[in-house]
Amino acid sequence: MNLYLVGGAVRDFLLGQDLGDKDWLVVGSTPQDMQSRGFIPVGADFPVFLHPMTKEEYALARTERKTALGYKGFQFYAGQDVTLEQDLSRRDLTINAIAVDRQGRIHDPFHGREDLSKKVLKHVGPAFVEDPVRILRLSRFAAKFSDFELSPETQALCEQMVHSGEVNALQAERVWKEVSRGLLQTQPSRMWSVLEAVGAADIIFGGQLLNCQLLDGLSDAVDLNKRFAMVAYQADLDVLNAVLKLPHDCYDLARLLQRYAPSLSMLPNQASQALSVLLGCDAIRRPERFAACLETMSLLKLNHQKTFWQSCRDAIINIPISTLLKEVEKKDIPHVIEQARLRVIEEVLKKASIHER
Repeated sequence: MNLYLVGGAVRDFLLGQDLGDKDWLVVGSTPQDMQSRGFIPVGADFPVFLHPMTKEEYALARTERKTALGYKGFQFYAGQDVTLEQDLSRRDLTINAIAVDRQGRIHDPFHGREDLSKKVLKHVGPAFVEDPVRILRLSRFAAKFSDFELSPETQALCEQMVHSGEVNALQAERVWKEVSRGLLQTQPSRMWSVLEAVGAADIIFGGQLLNCQLLDGLSDAVDLNKRFAMVAYQADLDVLNAVLKLPHDCYDLARLLQRYAPSLSMLPNQASQALSVLLGCDAIRRPERFAACLETMSLLKLNHQKTFWQSCRDAIINIPISTLLKEVEKKDIPHVIEQARLRVIEEVLKKASIHER
């Protein structure tokens, strides 16, 4: 059994970057042998195992053969006779097809180190066109390595995939997995640029425009929910949800921003208007989401009244409800609570109006 470190960990090491998750390739073994050594099988489609101690992934070397459209349309072979080079040949980009053995020797049959030095994103071989997910991964790496250029030959293969209909076979969950990772990179606009350049953007996003340029250079502290809400602020969320199967929290914040940003961008004329907005935003029960909406408005440089709305919410939270309702009949409770809320909002509104003048 021969063991190799492969993929992103090798690439990032050669670039002098911090290593992420380590992926290991096993050549000359079998599923039975791996399990006898205590490795835990986790691969549904091909033999992948978790190390019993480190929980790092160990995959048996394999080859693949295209059998149908889409990224699941493959037949895999993971026999003991599969070589290191055969396994590396099925990978997407040359910079991801480098391996290091246990003696520290580098195995680079497809000249990935040369492409790293040239800062080029280039496919390993013609089989690149067989898996449409590779277009998404390519665009994500373009966003991650913002100073790398896309090989013209690789771009041509991506365009070929679009014309052949391979991109249409992508499944929403797999698309979102790559797109969400791309939105978290240093220059997400390059992800969009690559997808647009090869003709895949309209297909993947249902004709909707994501303004990814808004995210370039954004602090790493800005989470995915806010990032998505920013780029999708002017898009049709129902279309995006249909083609991407968005996580609930992402969709929820983006929808809240679209619905309430106009109201949150101005001081209301009356306390009743402010209370209506706060209740509509569910700001009292869900303060974190409300705060995230206001923060996203700030990131978008939308006019907002963040201090006013937060002060209103805080004032409502600080109403001594138990004291207020001590001698109130049950049927009168909703009205009494509403009036108390309106009174404290009125006080906040007066202070805000005086400050504006």
